[in-house]
Amino acid sequence: MRIVSLAGGIGGARFLRGLLSAAPDSEITVIGNTGDDITLYGLQICPDLDTVMYTLGGGIDEEQGWGRQKESHVVKEELAAYGMEPQWFGLGDRDIATHIVRTQMLAAGYPLSAVTEALCARWQPGVRLIPMSDDRTETHVVVSDERGRRAIHFQEWWVRLRASVPAEQIILVGADAARPAPGVLQAIADADVVILPPSNPVVSIGTILQIKGVREALEPKTVVGVSPIVGGAPVRGMADACLRAVGVESSAQAVLELYGSPLIDGWLVAEEDAGVRLDGVRVEARPLIMYDAESAAAIARAALTLARDLAASRNTGPQSAFRMGDAG
Repeated sequence: MRIVSLAGGIGGARFLRGLLSAAPDSEITVIGNTGDDITLYGLQICPDLDTVMYTLGGGIDEEQGWGRQKESHVVKEELAAYGMEPQWFGLGDRDIATHIVRTQMLAAGYPLSAVTEALCARWQPGVRLIPMSDDRTETHVVVSDERGRRAIHFQEWWVRLRASVPAEQIILVGADAARPAPGVLQAIADADVVILPPSNPVVSIGTILQIKGVREALEPKTVVGVSPIVGGAPVRGMADACLRAVGVESSAQAVLELYGSPLIDGWLVAEEDAGVRLDGVRVEARPLIMYDAESAAAIARAALTLARDLAASRNTGPQSAFRMGDAG
């Protein structure tokens, strides 16, 4: 079975680990968010791509959910001693090696998709990881504070400010010109099913959907999403702050409506959100908290089972249907 998944950082990565366990014989392509990317100290940093790569490759700091395990921070401490800014973004010594390799390859003319493939050759994540675009995009947040109304990089709002200053707008700079990275649209076209993990619907999944042609390519496919909101609160992170910025309440119902029925065919919600409804969408309630690898795999199996049932009922032929036993 060929599965495509759109993913952000920690929540998406942990779900993908469950998906690999639930469908070990499947061909999985992950389209990763690059709106969070930032250049610091001359290094190109791709937080979401790296979180997926490290998590699936066995190198992640499990407690944090991001960064490398057994990490040290000697370089960060030395930069602070020199008074180098910013000091609010922590780069570990092991992690810096990844960013050096990426930055040097980009400077040599390799596109981000080729660089990501080269980095994954070391980590062997078990999926094909593709950035949403080789073109530069950055998520910026418009805020008003003591310095006035201004736009700051998403990472400053998210990491330094912890989303404590209300976001007036969230803008993906460069989205108008960005094209899907090589392989993105073909992977979607070839997919038997598309799974949207419980990643942030605004600044993770939402940014990927802004890349030209991606949403249009997804709409004819069987797409199952997993709600990132349980009982009115984000599963993790500060997705509620992002939803407020786009005028959407923090609920499984509202996020489903944000995605829309032309995109979503199936929607998994938590048991406490079992009343969610939207015409044209099959909604099923399951336990959605990923306590560990086993619970993540159970959620992934439920998403695949729902996708299998939807694909069979649509009966759209061999291009989109898949065999009943393929979900693992």
